[in-house]
Amino acid sequence: MILLIGGTSETAPLASGLAEAGYAVLVSMATAAPLAIGDHPRISRRAGRLDEEGMVALGKEKGIRAIVDAAHPYAEVAHAAAHNAAQRLGIPCLVFRRPEELTPESPVRFAADHAEAAEMAFAAGRPVLLTTGSRNLAPYAEAARRTGVPFAVRVLDIPESLAACRAVAIPEDRIIAGRGPFSVTENLAAIHRFGIGVIVTKESGRAGGIEAKLAAADQANCRLIVLRRPMMPASGPAFDHPLLLISSLTDLVPPTAQAQPRLI
Repeated sequence: MILLIGGTSETAPLASGLAEAGYAVLVSMATAAPLAIGDHPRISRRAGRLDEEGMVALGKEKGIRAIVDAAHPYAEVAHAAAHNAAQRLGIPCLVFRRPEELTPESPVRFAADHAEAAEMAFAAGRPVLLTTGSRNLAPYAEAARRTGVPFAVRVLDIPESLAACRAVAIPEDRIIAGRGPFSVTENLAAIHRFGIGVIVTKESGRAGGIEAKLAAADQANCRLIVLRRPMMPASGPAFDHPLLLISSLTDLVPPTAQAQPRLI
């Protein structure tokens, strides 16, 4: 069985491709948010965050033969856990890296972390739209209180995200809840709704909607601040296309006749 750490739009083609190649695949996602992963009988799923110890325990319990790390590019904890768990289990860890779309010449300003992004965003004195998720809201909420500059957030429409917004006292009418990627039109609607002058986002690649945000920011004359991607752990081979990853995996860990996985 292959443990696929997923949750992004690439999860489905990876899971389906691995199953078609002859592997039983257990897709692990941090939340129970709906995500289509195909209906192949070799594919099963689980939900809930896994730390390193949890991955090691799951690996032993399920007889995991390899880990495919396709977590979100900014999921630093998940990447580290997958790398370390694979080392402890003595199995390969193959990494899927969503291609980056922005270059140093792109008309954006890059920030090293959320603290720097918050300082840059609110220093402009224009309303801010935060599209970096719900896990690091505190620096922005603090910067908004300090400067008096209003901001809105766009987060997943799940209880965990909405609770994070409430924890830092973001008013409900300043929360956009939904699942991306969002089109240029949808981004422009959010910009006009809140009078946005600055957008903070991540370099989530084309699949994460970075091109649409860049186009909308350009049309609306907004400043775009982009969090740099964190460094990935020095793990196993990395790929930017599902087929290349699957081909390499078949060389490292050839598929064998496996029993149908049990739904958990």
